[in-house]
Order: sequence, then C-alpha cells, then structure tokens
Amino acid sequence: MSTMVAGPLHVTDATFDQDVLKSDKPVLVDFTATWCGPCRMIAPIIEEMAAEYAGRAVIGKVDVDENPEISMNFGIRSVPTLMIFKGGKMVDMVIGAVGKQKLVEKLNAQLN
Repeated sequence: MSTMVAGPLHVTDATFDQDVLKSDKPVLVDFTATWCGPCRMIAPIIEEMAAEYAGRAVIGKVDVDENPEISMNFGIRSVPTLMIFKGGKMVDMVIGAVGKQKLVEKLNAQLN
C-alpha cells in the first residue's frame, strides 16, 4: 500500500470541465493565489479534507493568477473563494477563510 497521501487536485482552465463539471462526485474548489495570506491559512484544511474525503468527494484548487478563464467565468473577485459543485452546477459558496467545520458541513450536505 502506498504511503503517499493525495493532496488537492490542481485544477486548471484546461481541466476544469472534466475535473469539476463532469465529476460524478461533489467537488469543493478552492480558488486561491500564492500571494494570499488567508489562502495560506486555510491550505492545511484543504489538504486534510482532500485526504479525508478521498473516494467520496473531490477537493480541488485553482490558482486564480494561472487560470484567469475559470476565475472570470465564476466572477471570482476575492480569494479565497470556495465553491462546491455537484452535477455540473455550483451549489454552494464561501468567500474568505473559514474554519474546517463550516467547510465540512457544507460539503457533507452535498454527499448523498
């Protein structure tokens, strides 16, 4: 058995459609940026959730500077913005750094 723990999926403009919109599982997408302090604060939470939800949900990250198309399409104006997608549609959103419990509650609501 591999000891490597999968971290969040790095989603790009090119892979967003396949990785997020066509996923058969709920997807939590963290719109982030390397220069963003609050983004760095929640990064460990996103890492933990990627491991905890493996097989049940997809946890992804989008660097808004490297992927302007997705960011523009979803009107991302501040980071971190976290969106939950299910069945190809955005079903929930959180703007700003929030605690893990809030993200877990929102994602759990989409697991069924």
